[in-house]
Amino acid sequence: MKMNEKLKTTLKNLRHSVFPEGASAQEKIFSLLNAAIPFLIGCYIFVNPLSMAVVMEFCYYLSVLALIILLVFRKTNFTLRSPLTAALGLFSLWAVLGLFTTLDVSNTLHDLRGYLLEYLLILYLLINFYHSRTRLELLSVLLVVSATVFSIGGMILFYGIEGHPIQTRFGLTFKEMYIGFMCFTTLFAALLSLRAMYEAPSMRGRLFFFFCFLILSTATMLNQARGAIIALGAALVIMCAHRKKNLIFIAVAIAFTMLFIAPILHERMAGRGMSATQDIRSKMFRLSWEVIKERPIAGLGYGGEIYGNGKLVDLEKYNARLPEPYRQEMPLVLSTHNTFLDVTVRTGIIGLFLFCLIPLTAFWMLWDVFRRRKEDFFRSWSIGLAACLASYLIQAFFTDALYGTQGILLYVHLAMIGILWNLAQKEAAGVSTAGA
Repeated sequence: MKMNEKLKTTLKNLRHSVFPEGASAQEKIFSLLNAAIPFLIGCYIFVNPLSMAVVMEFCYYLSVLALIILLVFRKTNFTLRSPLTAALGLFSLWAVLGLFTTLDVSNTLHDLRGYLLEYLLILYLLINFYHSRTRLELLSVLLVVSATVFSIGGMILFYGIEGHPIQTRFGLTFKEMYIGFMCFTTLFAALLSLRAMYEAPSMRGRLFFFFCFLILSTATMLNQARGAIIALGAALVIMCAHRKKNLIFIAVAIAFTMLFIAPILHERMAGRGMSATQDIRSKMFRLSWEVIKERPIAGLGYGGEIYGNGKLVDLEKYNARLPEPYRQEMPLVLSTHNTFLDVTVRTGIIGLFLFCLIPLTAFWMLWDVFRRRKEDFFRSWSIGLAACLASYLIQAFFTDALYGTQGILLYVHLAMIGILWNLAQKEAAGVSTAGA
């Protein structure tokens, strides 16, 4: 009976928050639109790792339409004000100016719309509509639960149904969530679940988030991505700045790696080689640098497919320039496998500088929150998000991370940092931020 009464009370409060008593029909419509946007963006974030592109597009366009209506009638306080805006704006402007020098206008326009404008809109929708402590925590739970659902379902499919041996890299047959790409999701969610585990008010909540951390860490380890394993270790060390108990998880992670993952990684390293003349990544990086030297200022254009388009960029010619020990064998790898090289190839050295301003600004915001706000909520979130962003950037050194699921997560990282910074500013000014 108590549960039914509690549920009825919750639904009643929700109904009153969406449809205020005494409000006109027009006001109720605007109230509904304001409530629909966080719901739609929450759905967008939740299905991001679940390969539901149609659902994501539906949620995205509906939320943008709702925002446009609210802006036209001035029924929202939507703003672009954030320390991140300057860095994001400068990089975006430089990417757009690349339309005048790009080798492929159509592909550049496609990626500017699909992988820059859309992600920026998601970022600012999150900052503006997940603007309270409660909603920040809700966003964290959505990310954790979504990644856990993907990890459990993925492991059942990959190892159970498809029958791959445990030595096979988890996700090798997946298309969108392919091996290293999925670790951006699993590692981000694992770190969020670790923070949530310490902050959960009940034992049931702590057990739930510990279970999620265990599943997500296992999925990350089974992936065998060296960058992700390095990122996990570095992130756990950073999180120890707030919770020394994380040393336990570092010890567990090291023990797990030594017992189960290290032998597999040793086989990978031995088979592929780690020297500059054996490791394929070093050869890919050298080839990318040859392309950068050809167009160091403006790059090839923001289009992600330009680099691998043989009609526009003759990679075989650049490969032939390299000393023989550093040349790739045919067929050539048609990607940089390094986000920072990818940015430089596409937008030049100036673009790389402007891009680097974005994470530097984000780290400054987290440091500003950490040093000014002594409350446990802000301390745990600032250190936790610093660990998350650091882990993302470490992984970005080993793969391309500006598109797809991992590209969206970069802007989710930045949005959560923007939300936290705004909360700290409001509380410093004496404004309550605990509401829904």
